[in-house]
Amino acid sequence: RDTFLKPTSGLMMPSHATMMIAPIVDEEERKHQQNEYAAGMEDWKEFAETTSNLYGVDMSVLESNFDREQKEYYVLSSRWAELPTSCLLAECVVVKELDMHVCTVEDARGVGLSVGEDEGNGAPFDFDVVGRSYADEDDGGGLAGPISGFAGWFTVDFKSRTDDAGKDVAPQIPNPAYLSTGPEMGYTHWGQQVFHLPSAIPLLADQTTRIQGTLEMMRTKDSARLYNVRLRFSSSRRRSSSQDRDGDVLMKGKPEELVYQIP
Repeated sequence: RDTFLKPTSGLMMPSHATMMIAPIVDEEERKHQQNEYAAGMEDWKEFAETTSNLYGVDMSVLESNFDREQKEYYVLSSRWAELPTSCLLAECVVVKELDMHVCTVEDARGVGLSVGEDEGNGAPFDFDVVGRSYADEDDGGGLAGPISGFAGWFTVDFKSRTDDAGKDVAPQIPNPAYLSTGPEMGYTHWGQQVFHLPSAIPLLADQTTRIQGTLEMMRTKDSARLYNVRLRFSSSRRRSSSQDRDGDVLMKGKPEELVYQIP
């Protein structure tokens, strides 16, 4: 772009991109991942016992490393998914916006990072997930949950320039277009990336669960095309009738930090 595009009158397509995340319920797949992890560790236990009995070799020194590998692969790796909208537990929040005409390599290096660093303050998110109401149970009020994890996806725009240098100079796009890869679009080539939690967060009747935290996305040290995602968050519950998000807290969970690989 910097070499060939006219700085003020050129057009990039897509012109703008947005990344977002939302909490989801996806227990079947989350439990499937946990079962795969458990099966892997059971295979290791059988292998270690056989090796000890047949050859007198103690493999316990390798168990922690094997456990870490299995957990990273089965539990702490994102999964491609085609989620229905019924999986969404709250409105999505934007974690990154890019104007393709003016964004820099540094801007595109990740999400929520400090300049030149592989970590930072993160992109904030704050979700309220309302549990089922006893009063509205027959009407399907509220959500059954639980919170299985988070899903991320992107949208792109094909529209006129909005940056100061080009918005009044570049040709206008009379019929702008929009592409979303979110659950509301059904099947797309891109789908969504799902980050399942090791343990689901339950939703209780007549209570609102708040998930508050930050997301960082950074390139791996092995490849500029591969990314890791760090989620830092905590959960709390309050009565759904309470209007004070920071007061009347019934429960506050401990802070969590999870790092996922995006295969």
